[in-house]
Parts: sequence; structure tokens; C-alpha cells
Amino acid sequence: MADKRPSKDEYYLNIAREIGKRATCFRNKGGAIIVKDDVILATGYIGAPRKTKDCLERGECLRDKLKIPHGRHYEICRSVHAEQNCLINAARSGASVLGGDMYIWLTDRNGNPIDSYPCFICKKMIINAGLNRVICATKEGKYRIFNVKDWVREWQKKDILDDNFQYGKELNLKEGFKDPLS
Repeated sequence: MADKRPSKDEYYLNIAREIGKRATCFRNKGGAIIVKDDVILATGYIGAPRKTKDCLERGECLRDKLKIPHGRHYEICRSVHAEQNCLINAARSGASVLGGDMYIWLTDRNGNPIDSYPCFICKKMIINAGLNRVICATKEGKYRIFNVKDWVREWQKKDILDDNFQYGKELNLKEGFKDPLS
């Protein structure tokens, strides 16, 4: 009996998962890749800016220390998100991501898969980068596909805070953080 061959989406999500193992964040491990015309253009994982000390080197998470909920106040974080690093790495190499797809895989601090929905900042960057789809791994081991143009239409009709797929809500409940926007 032959092994089941993964679909392209599963294949690329598995690559994003492997990239995420390089993450230097205490809260989450995450990776992202951008694919266009079946070619990987860029990769990124959660980590501190180049040549700066990350949370693992410092031995603490500043956001945990300050009791900052997931999905809020990213300006008080040492790390750059996997999605952001992926877009930055594409720009550094001169690759056009216009019309590409992004694949995202995240785990919590204990290595358990979580819903890999991008935060608001990353969603705005993804929209402006001109990506077509975002494929997010889910905590159930499956994936959810978002069409970026649907985010735009949704935000034209409703406020950004009405977004149904916000990163961090479930983690905040699990870890006892109070989410000021829920």
C-alpha cells in the first residue's frame, strides 16, 4: 500500500511548519512561506531582528513578563512575525510576491498546533503586498484557506475589529489573559 501523497497545500504547510522550528519566541513557534507559480519565493519564522538578542538568548518573554495578551501591543515585542519576515525576505531578495499565496503554521509554547490566523498588522501587510490567498494551519491539524480579496470586502463593510478570525482570542482564554477588545 502506497503512502498518501500530500496535496500541494499540505506540502507547503509542512514546509512552513519546518521553518517555524527555527523560531526564537517563547510564546509561539511559527513559520510562513510565499509561493507563486509553484515556486517558493520566500520563507520567514518568528524571531528578533537580525543581529539583535532574541527571547531565547535573554531567557524571558517581555510580553509574558508584562502580562500583555496575545494579539495586542506588538510594539512591545522583541520578535518579528513569520508573515512579516517572509515578506521582508522576499523584498530583500527582489522577489515579487504580487499574486502569490502565503502558508502559515503556528504552535503554542508547548508545541501544540494552534489556529495560524495572521494578526491585524500582518493581515494589512498581506493585503498591501498583493497576495491572493493565505492558507492557515488549524489546531485540528487541517487548514483554512482565506482569499485576501474577501478580507478587503469584509473590512469595507465592517470595522477591522469585527473580523471573525482574530489571532490570539483562544490563547488568551487558555492562558488567563484578559483581552481588552473581547
